[in-house]
Amino acid sequence: MTGSSGIVKVGLTGGIASGKSTVAGWFRELGAYVQDGDAVAHQVMEPGGAAYDDVVGRFGDGILDRDRSINRVLLGELVFQDSAAREELNRLVHPKVREASADMLSAYLADGGSAPMMIFEAALLVETGMYREYDSLVVVSCSREEQLERLLSRGFLTVDGARARIEAQLPLSRKLAVADYVIDTSTSPEQSRIQTEKVFRKLAVRPA
Repeated sequence: MTGSSGIVKVGLTGGIASGKSTVAGWFRELGAYVQDGDAVAHQVMEPGGAAYDDVVGRFGDGILDRDRSINRVLLGELVFQDSAAREELNRLVHPKVREASADMLSAYLADGGSAPMMIFEAALLVETGMYREYDSLVVVSCSREEQLERLLSRGFLTVDGARARIEAQLPLSRKLAVADYVIDTSTSPEQSRIQTEKVFRKLAVRPA
């Protein structure tokens, strides 16, 4: 399936520390046009960005640094254990992310971009329902033990903190239930790369 732009639009998601960014990088190397949803969210929450005023208006000046930019660590701490606040933040930010993503894709195509597919990598595609807007959904999965080990290797979380981050997310089973393709990164990097190549080839086949 292809979108109205003629390019296959693919959502890429998975749990925290599942290897989403690594898989996205492999898709890019294989020739996909890749958008980083977290980077797009940063963009729309920068001063002057499409979501900045709404986010500051809702959560207050206490989330701002001296230069009036949003401190994402402070904002994250504010909403991490408050599901209602987290949902409200998503409601404010994700429509703007969606619009910015569409604008970026339009600019890419207008500039002569010819990748066989667009990959949009984001953690909350299933939670926000955005996954329905893509032709296919790829879910990156790994074991809970692997997630925990990877989070701890980053060096800024305790074991309890890492477990809390994992538990706060939608269960992987819910994401797998709506996946069109699954890439398991619990295996070796070489095997995970081979899985990615197979999915890329399937996605790149256009309908007649």
